Amino acid sequence: MTSIGLVTRVLLQSGPFGLPPQDPRDAAENAEAYLRLLGIPAGADPGKALRALPAGQLLSTYGQLAGRLARPGNAAPPMYPVLGAPGMPRTWQRALADGALEGKPLLIGTTEDEATAFFTFDPHIQNLTAAGTVGLLKDQAGDHAQELYDTYAARLPQGTPAQIFTAIGTDGLFRDDALRIADHHAAGGNATHVYQFDYRPAEDPHALGATHCGELPFLFNTFDAYPDSPMLGTVGDAQRALGRVFGGAVAEFVRTGSVHDWLPYAPATAARVRHFA
Repeated sequence: MTSIGLVTRVLLQSGPFGLPPQDPRDAAENAEAYLRLLGIPAGADPGKALRALPAGQLLSTYGQLAGRLARPGNAAPPMYPVLGAPGMPRTWQRALADGALEGKPLLIGTTEDEATAFFTFDPHIQNLTAAGTVGLLKDQAGDHAQELYDTYAARLPQGTPAQIFTAIGTDGLFRDDALRIADHHAAGGNATHVYQFDYRPAEDPHALGATHCGELPFLFNTFDAYPDSPMLGTVGDAQRALGRVFGGAVAEFVRTGSVHDWLPYAPATAARVRHFA
């Protein structure tokens, strides 16, 4: 979040606001591990060395690093914004309290099932038991892990432990804090619009639902760039029509700061969240 005067409107899509900025020491360790995997010697100019390598090697080695650092239930990548570094001088909570968004129209939202993108293909998560899920949740909920699990299990009475854990991840990583930001912004009298993208493909063999990034082909009309994508399914007239509605609403907000047929959000008012499906 920035208070730079050139920013007049803010669009925040599927922000992982529940993921704290990376600690500088962890970031330095991960960067050093990445350079070692690439075979870049200590003391070399890392920028020059990295620019000399092909993009494919950089990407495949990053995948190696991600595999080594992966922990069940942790959606954080090896490298992401570092607290105190350029672009992240403070936490979003501090920025919000400091008024970084004040006076700027805000459009913010998530997909319905954000976290399926991170956990659906992880066998550690898919094979969880109820007790194992509670154990993983202790990292984020401490002594309230069992209570948190029971709350979501009651909402999803037919849900497996993996589905319950994923639903908790969707809210904890994405939705809850997006709504907190919207509540704060709207309570200050600022123009605020909130959406939830609910489209799920008819053919959904992996039960991804409306997963993270699932709205992007609709927003940018780039359906042809996602052939055979499990998050998209078959594209027909209905999907393209939804894309025109969703993309058109976003474009109107970018152009004017509002959307003519979309009621502004009121704090903690679920009825003012616009659903796209």
